[in-house]
Amino acid sequence: AVLCVGPQDATQQIRTGLAMGGDRGIHIVADNLLDPLTEATAIAKVLGEEKPDLILLGKQSVDDDQGQVGVMLADKLDFAQLSFASKEESLESDNEKKKVAALKVADGRLESVREVDGGLETVSVSLPAVVTTELRLNVPRYASLPGIMKAKKKPIDVKNLADLGAGEGNIKILKMENPPTRQAGTTVPDVATLIDKLRNDAKVI
Repeated sequence: AVLCVGPQDATQQIRTGLAMGGDRGIHIVADNLLDPLTEATAIAKVLGEEKPDLILLGKQSVDDDQGQVGVMLADKLDFAQLSFASKEESLESDNEKKKVAALKVADGRLESVREVDGGLETVSVSLPAVVTTELRLNVPRYASLPGIMKAKKKPIDVKNLADLGAGEGNIKILKMENPPTRQAGTTVPDVATLIDKLRNDAKVI
């Protein structure tokens, strides 16, 4: 299933997921900006009834960039949680690279390669699990024309945020402004002038 939390027009994003292979959609309608906890609570309410074995999310949204929904969702459902799932390519020889599967499921456990500071880490967790994914995990399949046509007939279960008892969100945007304008860089004729500007203008040395 393809699940989305968003305003009424988010249905188009769900249809895109259905065209890529999803069998049905779930739309939690929320017109207000939601904080991660409210969003995770709403999703947990729905998925608690669905009882999935594996939940895949992006690691962070492209608007507020907080990256907290997946972690909070795993806590709400009491699922194992694996973040930053990525794709590993290990060098076997000078002319050959061995591609390692990013997600492998066997014997009720999920194994994944995840990105950490300074490298890659292979982790095994028990199912059910929540996985947040990196951009480099895979290349999404294209929505074919037959898939797009079939997606128009696939069901989308619409749920209102208020009916789920998750709250209405606690975030209000009070102000938005551009960052301060940076001064243009300059070129210097020699090292002595550079040192002088760093000491007297930038005051960094």
